[in-house]
Amino acid sequence: MGTESGGAFRRRVERAAELRALRMSGMTVQEEEELAAAEEKERELRARFDDAQRAEYLIRDAMAQGKFDHLKYAGKPIPGLGEKYDPDWWVKGLIQRENITGMGPAAIMLRTEDAGLDSRISELHSEKQVRELLEDFNTRVVNARRQLQGGPPVITKTRDVEAEVRAWAERRSALAAVAAEQEARQKPETRRRWWRRIWSGS
Repeated sequence: MGTESGGAFRRRVERAAELRALRMSGMTVQEEEELAAAEEKERELRARFDDAQRAEYLIRDAMAQGKFDHLKYAGKPIPGLGEKYDPDWWVKGLIQRENITGMGPAAIMLRTEDAGLDSRISELHSEKQVRELLEDFNTRVVNARRQLQGGPPVITKTRDVEAEVRAWAERRSALAAVAAEQEARQKPETRRRWWRRIWSGS
């Protein structure tokens, strides 16, 4: 009996505190009762449905309110869907989303570097620079294969230094030949224009 009266007393005290808070916030007792009735109705509705139905209802309600209208991939295919499974998908996604450079597991960083290595080699101006770059790359690939720091397996291959140097030299000579041919084509035109300007007096 004493416990029941103590519980009733506590409820009355809590109710009084709620009423005081309502008066301070500017809400009337009638508004508070309407709010409590609406909350009770919502609780009853939630109790009627299981989790799956509740989730479906919430999704439909959010769609009706337009909360899904401006999502990043709305009306577009999800990137990577249907492609071969890549165990490093989450790291690659993070690096791409956050535009992270120079950080990440060695396996992924070396794969990325390997993809752009040919263009880096083409920009170099001497055979010594090409050799130094390739030797450094090969050393890092070999060290990463030892898995001293853990991480995903390294599948990047080392580069054949001599073959890459020959290919670099061939590319440079081909570019030089094209540049010389273009220059030879432009020179007669330039001369004619120069002489034309002299003869015309302009």
